[in-house]
Amino acid sequence: MNTEPSDKPLLSAVSRKKLGLIIASFLVFVATLSILAYEGTKKTVALVIDGEQVVVKTHAKTIDDVLKELNIEIKDVDFLSHPRETEVKNKLHVIWEPARQIALVDGNEEKQFVWTTAKTVEEFFASENITVSEHDKINFSLEDKLIDNMNLTIERAFPLVLKDGNGEEEEAWTTSATVADFLVQQGVTLGNLDRVEPMLDENVEPNGVVNVIRVEKVTDVVEEPIDFAVVTKKDESLAKGTEKVVQEGEKGLLKKEFEVTKENGVEVSRTLIAESKLKDSADKIVAVGTKELVAQVSRGQASAASTASEAAPSSGKELYVDATAFTAYCNGCSGVTATGINLRSNPNAKVIAVDPNVIPLGSKVWVEGYGNAIAGDTGGAIKGNRIDVFVPTKEQAYRFGTKKVKIRILN
Repeated sequence: MNTEPSDKPLLSAVSRKKLGLIIASFLVFVATLSILAYEGTKKTVALVIDGEQVVVKTHAKTIDDVLKELNIEIKDVDFLSHPRETEVKNKLHVIWEPARQIALVDGNEEKQFVWTTAKTVEEFFASENITVSEHDKINFSLEDKLIDNMNLTIERAFPLVLKDGNGEEEEAWTTSATVADFLVQQGVTLGNLDRVEPMLDENVEPNGVVNVIRVEKVTDVVEEPIDFAVVTKKDESLAKGTEKVVQEGEKGLLKKEFEVTKENGVEVSRTLIAESKLKDSADKIVAVGTKELVAQVSRGQASAASTASEAAPSSGKELYVDATAFTAYCNGCSGVTATGINLRSNPNAKVIAVDPNVIPLGSKVWVEGYGNAIAGDTGGAIKGNRIDVFVPTKEQAYRFGTKKVKIRILN
């Protein structure tokens, strides 16, 4: 009987361990091959998601399945470069742009909500066919990026006419609501006295006119003459009816200071604020003769003294006139007056030539130093306050001369 130990059980244990390792290695190999085979069957898809590029490997059958794997929810307003049901193929390139909701207020229109995939304000306007002029006002710049629930406002400009002081009209565009805002927008500065039509707090309307009135106050100094007075003094050395200037009059000088208000350069008012006398005036002194003269007349004719003795009537319009004398035999005279009186046949008639605009023809007139007479003739040199008295002879006419006399128009 062999009593030595046997090696078979030990070999059997080793064989079983090797077998286990082989099986495990085979399973790992098979699993690896399966994984490699699974991964190798995936398709590569390149996606541009809201502007960012992403590359994925997927077994998804459609683009919709790919997006669901990425937990991307597609809205109908979004942009997708392929239909959702498009079959996924290797190296497929897909673009997805999510839409953003924009709240838009365009001018006086009501607020509207717009879905868009535009990236910037400018792209949004282009996609919606919205035209914005250089005068319109937007609360964002054209380059600003759109964000979801963005409030976008367009203030539409309208034309106005601006008159700034000089009266010239200038067309201007504005989005302002009031006159004050409009002037600020146009860079128009008002002075303390300037005013505006319409008023600053009034609303502006399209095609309206804003009139800026430039107001200024200046001081104007002027010098004005002061008239002199005429003083008369009786002089017994001078014949009655004659005058003599004793002292010539001289005008004075007055300085006046005015506050002048001008609107757009045109004077509209002036107020006297100060005055001072620079030079006093000097009176004109006139000597008036009071000496009575007795005329020498030929026999049979009435004397001047007797003629003058006729008392002045108490009624009638009183005037002072320059008087001369004429005869019926003056050069060019017919002897018949404008009213038909034949002076050659009536040498003692009391007739005077007058200016009909002052003394109507046919009037009865009392003449100082001559008596009651008829305004019966006219003369080329008899104008205004002047008369010509009729006397029978040239000698009497020469002696009468020229004198200032008082008259009364009786009717």
